[in-house]
Amino acid sequence: MISRNFKNVLVVSIGFLFLFTAYGGLQSLQSSLNAEEGMGVASLSVIYASIIISSMFLPPIMIKNLGCKWTIVAGMACYVSYSFGNLYPGWYTLMPTSVILGLGGSPLWSAKCTYLTISGNIQASKEGKKGSDIINQYFGIFFFIFQSSAVWGNLMSSLIFGQDTNIANIPEELLEACGAADCGLNVSAQGTTTRPEDKLVWTLVGCYIGVGVLAMLIVAVFLDNIDQEQASEFRGSRKPFCHTFLATFRLLKDWRLLTLIPLTMYSGFEQSFLSGEYTKNYVTCALGIHYVGYVMMCFGASNSLCSFLFGRLARYTGRAALFLLAAVANFSCIIALLYWRPHPDQLPVFFVFPALWGMADAIWQTQTNALYGILFARHKEAAFANYRMWESLGFVIAFAYSTFLCLEYKLYILLAVLLLTVITYPIVEFHEYKHPTPLVDERTYKGDKDNIQKDYNIICQTKI
Repeated sequence: MISRNFKNVLVVSIGFLFLFTAYGGLQSLQSSLNAEEGMGVASLSVIYASIIISSMFLPPIMIKNLGCKWTIVAGMACYVSYSFGNLYPGWYTLMPTSVILGLGGSPLWSAKCTYLTISGNIQASKEGKKGSDIINQYFGIFFFIFQSSAVWGNLMSSLIFGQDTNIANIPEELLEACGAADCGLNVSAQGTTTRPEDKLVWTLVGCYIGVGVLAMLIVAVFLDNIDQEQASEFRGSRKPFCHTFLATFRLLKDWRLLTLIPLTMYSGFEQSFLSGEYTKNYVTCALGIHYVGYVMMCFGASNSLCSFLFGRLARYTGRAALFLLAAVANFSCIIALLYWRPHPDQLPVFFVFPALWGMADAIWQTQTNALYGILFARHKEAAFANYRMWESLGFVIAFAYSTFLCLEYKLYILLAVLLLTVITYPIVEFHEYKHPTPLVDERTYKGDKDNIQKDYNIICQTKI
């Protein structure tokens, strides 16, 4: 029999799997599908700008008042609205739904991270294990299931768009504009991005809406309301509104959080590069838009498997070794992309980069989330709100300069942020190794009394 906490992790993971099957597929296609006047990339930039704003204020307020479960459901509803906006894409439909998605994005992710951290600590107390080990394991399981959404969402897009009979061969002279060889700003203007038929777009978006609604139902029906009593007590305590409103900013007094900002922002930079630049300037440019889904499926499969693997390996290798592996993998890919000239005859190479990128992203996602949960266990809501705020800032900056800078310069910027991350992250890790974060008692979460033993012992620390 699986434990209640493990069951809840599976429910959250499956809910996010369905939700991001829809959103992930749409995000991968925006730079190619809605390329006119940079509308698709602009909508992504608006999304993450809105996430920054919501990260500043909304997560602590929503989580403490609604609890993690209903905050997740409300956030999912915001994501589904973006799918509706893509039925008839235009500035007046995409931009408002992008804002709605962004406002719900930070509470959604903060509630998910808070829920997994609480569940991990409670389960650790039951089994007499280190809290950090169970948290790492739960985040690994979550990202193993969640990251596979890239496989299913992109498989749907490739199968549906592959039915388009108007897909044309790309002339040899236009291939010269692909990759970092040319600036990459005029790919769409030169005709290498062909929009599929409207009926195929409607079919795809309709499927995405359906799986998004299903995600909401799964969480609403099957997820335990683990912090229901705490939310009720908070609503009845009548604490000053500004105290909760500014919780995200108060945590910035912690120097460890400030030092982790480059690492957190890099997560946004590297994800936006693959979904925005690689798909457009390498895949769509040289192969066509119907190949975007297959390439991103490779990324999703690699990311999913590695998330599960590294979530379990972390207790043996420590975080630092895994972060080093991710940094080396991304560094190698960036250098190679600067010199590679994509051509349809090199089809396997198009899949090598997303596979390596997926391995690295699995580490950035699982270990950074777990690290925040361990270092700031007493202020989880505010900590994960900061995580989403700074990660989203990386997305916003990357998408904002997408239509203005040449691809070569974008790769140099990505490389610079990676090098800054390699310098700043070890400072926090070394301090945590010398001065472990104090123990955290999750017994206040009364909704799981039967899982808590008297010999409570949680150590929020993994070896370096």
